[in-house]
Amino acid sequence: MIAKLQQCTVVSLGLLLVGAAPAWAGSAAGLSWTAPSGWKSEGPRPMRAATYTIAAAPGDAEGGECVVNYFGAGQGGGVDANLKRWIGQFQAPGGGPADSLAKVSKKTINGVPVTLVDITGTYLFKPFPMAPQATPKAGYRMLAAMAEGPQGTVFFKFTAPKKTTDAAESQFHGMIESLKKQ
Repeated sequence: MIAKLQQCTVVSLGLLLVGAAPAWAGSAAGLSWTAPSGWKSEGPRPMRAATYTIAAAPGDAEGGECVVNYFGAGQGGGVDANLKRWIGQFQAPGGGPADSLAKVSKKTINGVPVTLVDITGTYLFKPFPMAPQATPKAGYRMLAAMAEGPQGTVFFKFTAPKKTTDAAESQFHGMIESLKKQ
């Protein structure tokens, strides 16, 4: 009787968990993080520790993507070089450089130095890093973070139409706040 009761309990718990959206844990460079439960993990890809897709917010034609890159210790460029490159992937409304639109801040999370970037404008989308031409996408926003881990820097970059980014902003920051040294 007890064995049957335990079996039923396990089955019941399993059924309860089936409907729950999983939270995705990731790790790279001696750091770990927990991705938001509503984000879909696409798993690692070449040069990516993780890729998450985010559903479009009402009013946006497409959803977003959060890419997590780790290139190895001492690889991927420094914080300033990446800030410059990422800001260069945007234009101000009406064209021109987006430097003045970027909000950059630094903080320490659980002993991990993190540089955060927030920029809104026209995103110059490239389907792959060395693509010869970019497709301008107006009304986009990027939230990004560079976390300096024990074995190198981990790069988090979330780009999407502005409504989608706005709707998922607290989730992105929650993921960054979950960073821990392993």
